[in-house]
Amino acid sequence: MSPRETARRPLPWLAAAETLLARLADTQGPAIEEAAQWCAGAIAADGLVHLFGTGHSRIPVEEMFPRYGSFPGFNPIVELSMTFHTEVVGANGQRQAMFIERVPGLAEVILGNFTFGPEDVMIVFSASGLAAVPVEMARGARRRGLRVIAVTSVDMSLSGEPDPRVGSRLLDEADLVIDLCTPPADALITLDGLETPVGPGSTVTAVAIVNSLKVRIAELLVERGAMPPVITRAAVVGPERSQALFDAAYAEHARRLARAIIKQHGAGNEQEV
Repeated sequence: MSPRETARRPLPWLAAAETLLARLADTQGPAIEEAAQWCAGAIAADGLVHLFGTGHSRIPVEEMFPRYGSFPGFNPIVELSMTFHTEVVGANGQRQAMFIERVPGLAEVILGNFTFGPEDVMIVFSASGLAAVPVEMARGARRRGLRVIAVTSVDMSLSGEPDPRVGSRLLDEADLVIDLCTPPADALITLDGLETPVGPGSTVTAVAIVNSLKVRIAELLVERGAMPPVITRAAVVGPERSQALFDAAYAEHARRLARAIIKQHGAGNEQEV
């Protein structure tokens, strides 16, 4: 087959991704709407929407904030030890990262860095929803009085068994579940002559969920007269306005986050974090 003929062939992953996004749109609209209402309420009340993910679930956390077209009101929480993927083997390798995200008790240590307000919301992203840290992150947030939204693949989660040391799945620890709609393997394409599927789909639906939430939250905040500044490119609003929006968004984020950072107590000393 010539290169031109090869280029004209259908792209199976794109077709599968379109089907996946259509399923997401058909089935997850009510859950996304409810989540947006909770998040908009938190931000309008001067609270925060905390975001957490391990592994590749760092991607939707960073997609929410900060980036162009985004606004403050969100607190992205990621741990480098569980999200650093470029060193596949050796120091900081994938084996260590996957081990760490399965360690019970670590989520409580992470949560202990923050003070949560009565209006705050927590969104936990995990495709499988089985690793100890995201499951216990949701559990610990609910114990602290936060409403918890899980963004997870229901089929993937139910295809595996919960860690017996943890005793539940992420979807069991959430007040609201948004389904990534991906299959148990995550990968979408089966090829002749290859026993294992390729081309994961959870990132595309996770990012679609995040941006659907972001836009709906913005609509609700505009209606309430509580919309924070949006980070916007200079090509759209000009250099001076773009810089002013950046500065205003970061200052607003810092103001909100200052409330969430607590004092650490240890060895009889008090230290600002």
